[in-house]
Amino acid sequence: MSKSHYSEQQRTELVSKLIEKFGTKVSRATILEYCEVYNLPNPHFLICRKDIKEGSFYNLKLFSNVKDEIQTNEETLQPAMSAQVLAIKPKRMISEIDNAVPVKDNTYVPFGFFKQLEQILKSKTFYPVFITGLSGNGKTTMVEQVAAKLDRELIRVNISIETDEEDLIGGNTLLDGNVVYREGPVIMAMRRGAILLIDEIDRGSNKLMCMQSILEGKPLFNKKTGEIIYPAQGFTVVATANTKGRGTDDGRFIAAQILDEAFLERFPITVEQEYPSITVEKKILNNKMKFFGKEDEEFANKLINWADIIRKTFMEGGVDEIISTRRLVNIAQAYSIFNNQNDAIRYCINRFDEDTKSSFMDLYEKLSVPVSDAETFALPEKDTLAGNSTSKVLNDDVIL
Repeated sequence: MSKSHYSEQQRTELVSKLIEKFGTKVSRATILEYCEVYNLPNPHFLICRKDIKEGSFYNLKLFSNVKDEIQTNEETLQPAMSAQVLAIKPKRMISEIDNAVPVKDNTYVPFGFFKQLEQILKSKTFYPVFITGLSGNGKTTMVEQVAAKLDRELIRVNISIETDEEDLIGGNTLLDGNVVYREGPVIMAMRRGAILLIDEIDRGSNKLMCMQSILEGKPLFNKKTGEIIYPAQGFTVVATANTKGRGTDDGRFIAAQILDEAFLERFPITVEQEYPSITVEKKILNNKMKFFGKEDEEFANKLINWADIIRKTFMEGGVDEIISTRRLVNIAQAYSIFNNQNDAIRYCINRFDEDTKSSFMDLYEKLSVPVSDAETFALPEKDTLAGNSTSKVLNDDVIL
C-alpha cells in the first residue's frame, strides 16, 4: 500500500476492519492508533470527514463505501484488509477503549475535597494527589465523579501486593497466536492525557517504584520496547488509600504496606478524607433510596443518626467496628429488596462478630423509641465485648 494515499478499495477495507474490531462508532485517537500499529498511512480521507462525525466519534456506518446493512458476523466482515495488510504484525497491542470518561452518577452529592480536586483536574496540570481515609467514605467515587463532571477520561487500576511493573507499564502477551507488547494502564493514561487513578495504592509493594519518573511528570523510557513515552497534556495521577503509606497497627487494614519514603514524596499533597457530615449523608441516602425506588426519609434519618453515634464511639475507642457511608447505602438497597428495615440492617452487618452485631442492633432499636433531649444512648466498650461489665455512654442529638 502506498505510504501517501489509499485507493478506494483500501479505504473500504480499512473502514470495514475498524468496524469489525471496534464497532461503528470510533474515536479519532483509536483510528490513528490502529493505523500506527499496523504501519498504515495517515487516514486523512476518514478523519477529515465532518459529515460522519458525531460528537467525539466517527460513525463509520455513514461512510459512503460501506454498506448500510452492517453485520457483526465474521463471514460478512472478513473481506476487510488486503492480504498485505493482514500479514503485518502489530508493533504493540492497542487499546480498544474508545471513551474512558466515567458515567455520571446523578445521585452523587459532592463533599469534602471535591471542589479542590475539581480545580486541580480542570487545570489539566500534572499534580499528583494522595487521598487517604477509612473504607467506604467515597474516596474513589469522588475522583470518578469529578472526572465525569469535567468530561475527563479516567483510567483506574486496582493495586494488590502482586501488582508488578508489567501490570502497570505493560508486557508481552499473545494476540491471535502472535507475541505482542501489551501496554499497561499507566502508558494508556499517559498517551491519552487521562487521569490515572491508582486505587488502594497502600496495598502495593516496592514494585511500585517503577513509577518514580512518571510521578515526577517526566517522560517514561520503556526499556522493553526502547520507546520514550511523553505524557499528553492533562495526564496526572490520583492515588487512594486507607492509610498514609505507613502501614497500620490496629489490625483494620492488615494488607496495607509500608511504602517507600521516596515514592510517597512524589505526591505534593495528601488529603485526609472524612465521612460526610450528617446533612450531606442525609442527601446521599435519600438520593439512593429514591434511585432504588424505596423512599423512606424517617428510616434514612434513623440510619444516619445510628451510624453517627457508632462512628463517634469508634473514634473514642469504644468499639472496633464502624458503619461506613457505603454500608448505609447497602442497607438502603437491601431495604428496597426485602421491604423490611430490621432484615436489611441485619443482613448488612452480618460480617461483624456476634457481640458487635447485637450491640449495633440494640442501638438501632433504641433509636426507634421516642426520646427526650436529655436521654442518652449506650454502646458497649471494647472491655464489655470481652466480658467486662463496663459500658460507654454518649450524648448525641437525634435526627428523628
